[in-house]
Amino acid sequence: MSGDDAPAQQQNAEETKQENEPSDEPKSESKPESPPVSSTEAAATPAATEKVPEEEQFTYRSLVLSGYGGYDKVKLQVKKGKPALKAGEVMVRVKACGLNFADLLARQGLYDRLPSPPVTPGMECSGEIEAVGEEVTDRKVGDKVLVLNRCGLWQEVAVVPATHTFLIPEGMTFEEAAALPVNYITAYMMLFDFGNLRPNQSILIHSAAGGVGIAATQLCQTVKDVTVFGTASASKHETISQGGVTHCIDYRTRDYVEEVRKISPKGAANMLAGQKKNLLAVAKTWYHQFSIHTLSLIQNNKSVCGFHLGYLDGEVEVILQAMTTILDLYRQGKIKPRIDSTYHLEQVGDAMRRMQERNNIGKVILITEPMPEEEKKEESKKEEKKEDKKKEDKKKDDKKKDDSKKEDKKEEKKKEEPKKEEKNEEKSEVKKEEKKEEPKKEEK
Repeated sequence: MSGDDAPAQQQNAEETKQENEPSDEPKSESKPESPPVSSTEAAATPAATEKVPEEEQFTYRSLVLSGYGGYDKVKLQVKKGKPALKAGEVMVRVKACGLNFADLLARQGLYDRLPSPPVTPGMECSGEIEAVGEEVTDRKVGDKVLVLNRCGLWQEVAVVPATHTFLIPEGMTFEEAAALPVNYITAYMMLFDFGNLRPNQSILIHSAAGGVGIAATQLCQTVKDVTVFGTASASKHETISQGGVTHCIDYRTRDYVEEVRKISPKGAANMLAGQKKNLLAVAKTWYHQFSIHTLSLIQNNKSVCGFHLGYLDGEVEVILQAMTTILDLYRQGKIKPRIDSTYHLEQVGDAMRRMQERNNIGKVILITEPMPEEEKKEESKKEEKKEDKKKEDKKKDDKKKDDSKKEDKKEEKKKEEPKKEEKNEEKSEVKKEEKKEEPKKEEK
């Protein structure tokens, strides 16, 4: 019914009303008439019946890297339109996302596996399958899955190949699932595929309190009599010791090479590195760290290898095999991701800061559940305080600069005063000389 039909409907309603008025003539029994419809209601009806396509009214929140730089370069945006599914793909309603060292590098433009901005970061997440594309036979709507992908997972809805998803074991939380893929696959492949870790060996794990470090320590416990050396700040030693690190080393006050050699003169069989604070310094350190001579490697029966999970995204079988083993170990109770902290998507800056400043012990997780209003207000107050502090600090800095300039001017004046006095003295001497010359002229 269009809006133009409304007057006619109103007229019909009035006629019906007149017919229903009491009269002396007897009426035959009939079904009750429907209530009259006003012109306003009639006009409103067509708009109500016109449905907006589901694809157009579908929205979801997404974190987007707008450019390279600081924490403020990752911003929360609302995307419109339902993502289209290709054959072999599934759509996941994301519950939790993992934060990784590579994401920090990506924000600064130092991770070449992330496409250029604007782009949604995020290599791992967990959630429920909301839709499946054609040719997907081993996944169904409602399945709880963890996801490993090159990028694009820091959002409420993600479309990925079904082969990039893995069913979450019974009892595993979404936060634990989001903490599993990157850290545990990295640690597993470095230890067993590259390091060939066996019983009675020693291993040195750098940043043992980080996500990869804790994963590696737990995986070492699955091999008999492995000695684990772990570097971490002193405040984290108790935690990593309880987690399985045999010898804790404070890298800030001790030389880890000397410490390892004191206990294990033959050195470590493997080396793992986790998160570091100064990203550029890390790149330089690793670039200059080794001077490798092939003959020396042969004579000492040693090997050096590199590993980058980001370049294995096409190796489906390799990843599947590793994940299958890792999930089995979880079911057996031999490994369990340690969650350091959880942040809402709105707090991504704080989450990245916590990890980059090495304040975390374990995994930092982002959750997609919207922040409650009370927390938003608190967050807003915190931001206001931060802004006020920035302004206050700027005022202090400006005042210091002004004071410094004033001091400089005072110093310049002090330096100038002796010069002026010298000049005045010189002028005075000149005048005296002139006065002496005058009598001589008069004598002449």
